[in-house]
Amino acid sequence: MAYVPLLLVTVFFLLVWDSQRSNLRVRQMVCLLPVLLCLQYLAWRLFSTVWPDHGDSGWDQSWIWGVWGVEILAFIEVAIFLLIMSRTNTRSAQADQHRMPSPLPEVDIFIPTYNEPLDVLEKTIVAAAAVDYPHKTVWVLDDGKRDWLRQFCEETGVRYLTRADNAHAKAGNMNHALAHAKGQFIAVFDADFVPSANFIRRTLGFFEDPAIGIVQTPQHFYNQDPIQTNLGLMQAYPDEQRLFFDQMAASRDAWQAAFCCGSCSIMRRQAVDAIGGIPTQSITEDLLTTLVMLRKGYQTIYLNERLSMGLAAESIEGFFVQRERWCRGAIQSLFLPDGPLGPGLGVMQRILFFPTSWLTQYAVRLMLIAIPLAYLLLGWLPFHFTDSADMVFYQLPVFLSFFLAMRWLVGGHFSPLVSGPVGVFASFRLGPTVLASLIKPFGQPFKVTPKGSDAVQGRQVDLFSLGMILTCMALTLLGLLMNVVPELAVVPHDEFFPIAMFWSMLNVVTLGLAALLCFEGPRLRKEERFVMAESATVHDGETSIPVELIDASIGGCKLALPATAQVIFKKDKTSLTVPGVGRVTIQPVRQHHGHLAATFEYSSQAQRHAMICKLFSGRYSTVAPTSGSTRQLMSSLWEKTFHG
Repeated sequence: MAYVPLLLVTVFFLLVWDSQRSNLRVRQMVCLLPVLLCLQYLAWRLFSTVWPDHGDSGWDQSWIWGVWGVEILAFIEVAIFLLIMSRTNTRSAQADQHRMPSPLPEVDIFIPTYNEPLDVLEKTIVAAAAVDYPHKTVWVLDDGKRDWLRQFCEETGVRYLTRADNAHAKAGNMNHALAHAKGQFIAVFDADFVPSANFIRRTLGFFEDPAIGIVQTPQHFYNQDPIQTNLGLMQAYPDEQRLFFDQMAASRDAWQAAFCCGSCSIMRRQAVDAIGGIPTQSITEDLLTTLVMLRKGYQTIYLNERLSMGLAAESIEGFFVQRERWCRGAIQSLFLPDGPLGPGLGVMQRILFFPTSWLTQYAVRLMLIAIPLAYLLLGWLPFHFTDSADMVFYQLPVFLSFFLAMRWLVGGHFSPLVSGPVGVFASFRLGPTVLASLIKPFGQPFKVTPKGSDAVQGRQVDLFSLGMILTCMALTLLGLLMNVVPELAVVPHDEFFPIAMFWSMLNVVTLGLAALLCFEGPRLRKEERFVMAESATVHDGETSIPVELIDASIGGCKLALPATAQVIFKKDKTSLTVPGVGRVTIQPVRQHHGHLAATFEYSSQAQRHAMICKLFSGRYSTVAPTSGSTRQLMSSLWEKTFHG
């Protein structure tokens, strides 16, 4: 009988596995099953393993109640996640049907910037100036007050704007620009996000509905984030934000709970004016803008199309600067009258905008490490143990159903092999941020995520996180060793003992992978290369040879030469005709086994800008769009662990 729930869960998922994820009824059943099983599990936990008083000491019983309390928090987080994922939405068909308004309205493109270097800003400014829309004005909003940037803007033909002070950071910068811009719509791109040429034409039609205040699009990245780099998963696992932007954001949109993400969005000027400009009370002005607009009757919607490409955090420090800002800003919203607890929102809106995940996920992760430690070192049971059959009956079906539901809902965007170590890695730095934000939510300054040549370079190490991880790993190993030696054993070798041993060994593996994340992985290229796979022509003097352009960056390319080509290409005499760019001089670097690596030498700034627009048009990619197989993922982790 103990295995019946496991068998039923398995049969259910075998029956629905090939169903379309857009099938609303199946999607709801997939999301509901883990919730029902978890409710049954929590009831069993309370009445069979928590409530009974076996004469334990106050500390032991308090620990048991504490563990159950954290499980409640985990259940709330999972339940809200599955509630969100029980629906999904796509708006591409709507975008196809929309016609551009006539006459075409004026659109302002804001590029707020503070300290980003030219190698980051150049791409964004050039691509914004090339957006395919006649009535646009590009504004570079420089809080860094840099003369070289003013000159670059003049040369590129865009407007440059600065202000006397930097009050309220990005929100204040945009509010200052609102006094100068006169367009009916405002597109916003962070300094490191490069818009596609069709961004305005794909988004503007949604504003035919007067209730739409913001159209948000996903953030895609052309570089590897620290998770991919430090674990060696560049081609085996997608970037860490794909789960949110590819899956969760589209599901939130189906609940009318999409929110502005600060970049890659376009806003109705009338809606911005109705709320008195961009809110300045929070360091995450984007989320607060959505909440204030909701109260004025303006909705944020989500168009799940890649219409821009940007830089993910390029270092461990950049990763935490970004996440700490998001975490603190979400928690700040709880203390503001325009936040999710303030007046004017419906019950579902309050639930979906409440920062549940930020408040719970790190406590849950750390508790998963602490439970076997407390048992092996102190003898504290996490609950009044009944027998293994009960755990098979009540607990294992919950884990299995949640794992299979996640795989069905989001496919390769989820793997415990990665999410577990990443969660532990982040917990030691972001857990204290949660507590600090609850105690003192305001007063911390806005920090810009370092990007481009300003990002931390070289093999840096997050010593704090590494120290905490290694301490937990050492204590876990100590607990294991102590309890296999009868003279040193703290706990009896009862029915729970093998469960604790397995749990501890799993934690050791998780902590080991988390430790790898503390070491900055090497970034071998100054510019990321886009996979091209298209025809081009090499010219060597009077000879023209058709080649395949395998990949390219702004700085250079790799070509596949035809088998018949025996030419040894010479420097200063070779050029490459690239579709959409023209004939570019190339300097051969290596020619080996039918491949030619070369650098570009542009004849003009216009030619360089044409290459930027081509590479960042949205047609090309540099990173794995979805996860590889589990075998490939495990192979990459093994290689990184033992040969990295």
